[in-house]
Amino acid sequence: MAKTRLACLLTLLSTHCYFSVLAVVLKTSEESPSTDEFNRVELSCLIESISTINPRIEWKKITNNKPSYVYFDRRISGDLENRAVIREPATLVITNATRSDTAKYRCEVTAADDNKSFDEIVIDLVVRVKPVVPKCSVPKSVPFGKLAELSCVEEEGFPKSQYQWFKNSEEIPEDPKSSPKFLNSSYTLNTGTGTLRFTSVIKEDAGEYYCRAKNDAGHAQCAPQKMEVYDIDIVGIVLGVLVVVIVLLCITVGICCAYKQGYFSGQKQTGNNYKVPAKGDGVDYVRTEDEGDFRHKSSFVI
Repeated sequence: MAKTRLACLLTLLSTHCYFSVLAVVLKTSEESPSTDEFNRVELSCLIESISTINPRIEWKKITNNKPSYVYFDRRISGDLENRAVIREPATLVITNATRSDTAKYRCEVTAADDNKSFDEIVIDLVVRVKPVVPKCSVPKSVPFGKLAELSCVEEEGFPKSQYQWFKNSEEIPEDPKSSPKFLNSSYTLNTGTGTLRFTSVIKEDAGEYYCRAKNDAGHAQCAPQKMEVYDIDIVGIVLGVLVVVIVLLCITVGICCAYKQGYFSGQKQTGNNYKVPAKGDGVDYVRTEDEGDFRHKSSFVI
């Protein structure tokens, strides 16, 4: 009786093992791998069980929900041609990853001789890109009590860069009240957009400013730029305006007096500027030396 039970148990075990082998099963060691740009990265696709000797293996890149082949019919193609290899049995190795490789990848294995003849896994790859030197804008001089805005932009890094601002080589905190050195300053700092906005600058806000863009791949920063804060001389401005008004008033009075004195009236005609009348009346004129005017030379001829 015991032998019969043992035989049945062995039969069940062998049957279970037999059916477990007749199914293709995939797994991966890393579902969301990441790497820096130009580095090597592996997209592991491990066949845990299979009975088919030569299964069909395919890799597809999914961009905007549209799949495209990167490995088909035992050949690398598409974006990864000449930059990737297959490590047996199905792992995809990218030897020189670029930012355009960031996407989802699907490993598909078809085993014709297995009862469960198809399985797939999806791997989400992120290629990190180090930020480049950001473009920084710092006003050179700002009037005391006025608004000032400093900007910092970097668009190459991936994931998207976060920003830090520094004044005289010291990091500016997001909350000015959290640091005694910035306690009197009134500003808002947006680490996502890189904007540092002073609502009302004070003398203590003057200094050298620079911005740093950073992400998981690294960081880069712009050169320091100096911002000065100056006072507006209200008294000087008022005195300057008064001086201009007084000068204009004096000029106006002088012109009026000159008109009254006749300096701008027409001059009297003299002998030197007397014009000779036209000779259409038949009269000849002779100029005398002592009188400086013209006299008749002859009478009218009738």
